[in-house]
Amino acid sequence: MSRVRFVLAAMLACVVATTIAAQQDRGRRLFKPEELGELEGPDRDAWQKPDLIMDALRIGDGSVVADVGAGGGWFTVRLAKRVGPNGKVYAEDIQPEMLAAIRRRVLREGFSNVLYVQGKTADPSDPGLPADALDAVLIVDAYHEIANPVNLLQHLGASLKPAGRIGIVGFTLEGGGPGPALNQRVDAQKVIDEAAQAGLRLVSRETFLDFQYLLILGR
Repeated sequence: MSRVRFVLAAMLACVVATTIAAQQDRGRRLFKPEELGELEGPDRDAWQKPDLIMDALRIGDGSVVADVGAGGGWFTVRLAKRVGPNGKVYAEDIQPEMLAAIRRRVLREGFSNVLYVQGKTADPSDPGLPADALDAVLIVDAYHEIANPVNLLQHLGASLKPAGRIGIVGFTLEGGGPGPALNQRVDAQKVIDEAAQAGLRLVSRETFLDFQYLLILGR
């Protein structure tokens, strides 16, 4: 083998190994509860545009929705306000510390329409949500932490009402904004491909976010 071919082969092997390692590591980088303050910047409303996200998912008064990978509940309380006392919000997270933080936040803000669901540690791809019950599911900045996204999306699809929608918000690979490192981001097309494997279809790809994509999926 010539030296050039040897170098190229070595470079290719390095790229493949890096890709495999990244795939194997997917789902292991759960956000640490003690770092929740990093998600609570005073400008988050401005760049995350929660009202537009909820509009795109057709979330309104009386809707039944789930915030999957809810973290500290930043979006949970906004959902609770949007759906009102006639609606319901399932705050789901696999980490009990996160659910405890959400409980404190919900209590502090005076909402009584939030239910708490701890994901199953034995099967993290099962969020434990009721079947055929949800108008919308939202996953915000947490998709890259999911080890088995196809299985999770299958479960979420089963939880939707016939016209229900799943919204996935993630940071683009172009960089910019307050998001995670580029090697922790998931390309929008990969999400679309995994959704198709789960039996879901792409309803729309919204473009109003500055640093992120919003993919809306349906049955």
